[in-house]
Amino acid sequence: MVIAIASISREKEELLVRMGVRDSKALTPSRRRALRALLERVLDYYAVRVVEPAEVDEAVSKGQLNLLEARIIAELVRQAASEVELEVVYVDSPDPVPERFERLLTSLIREGVRVVAENGADAKYVVVGAASIIAKTERDRIVEELKRKYGDFGSGYPSDPKTREFAERWLREHGEPPPFARKSWSTWSTLARKRTLDEFSA
Repeated sequence: MVIAIASISREKEELLVRMGVRDSKALTPSRRRALRALLERVLDYYAVRVVEPAEVDEAVSKGQLNLLEARIIAELVRQAASEVELEVVYVDSPDPVPERFERLLTSLIREGVRVVAENGADAKYVVVGAASIIAKTERDRIVEELKRKYGDFGSGYPSDPKTREFAERWLREHGEPPPFARKSWSTWSTLARKRTLDEFSA
């Protein structure tokens, strides 16, 4: 999981719009890379945090994934507040009840910064779109490195047939998920059950 923060003054915010900054999911990989290079020059501040699979697995095992994300975002906000002046922070809420995530994040930041958490904020606020581009290009870079080492596993998302095919083959050959994958990914248990049923019916 990759989480990013981006900061820009209101005076320069229109510049991001003219650059074509938007939700990273609406952009091609090449366009994201081009915008990332521009954002690094235009933004007042940005930072990225890569969350390792083991850290995510631990949070999931405790039912605290949203809390983990809130803690990391709070760290990034406090770090940013020490470098630039922050008035309000817009956050793409992982919680389907964004007000709940907003309250949690506000309690963790404690910097006098107003927090606005919304679902789909990366499509509503251009600065959140900028952060999403930074996070997505970092994820893209990591995925390409992993592919060079482990082979082409597609996008890494469960909706990708190539990813599911890779996961099924890896599980069949190794008996456990690859070291770079989250063990708590529900697709692993789905594939393990399928494999058990196939062996039972063989």
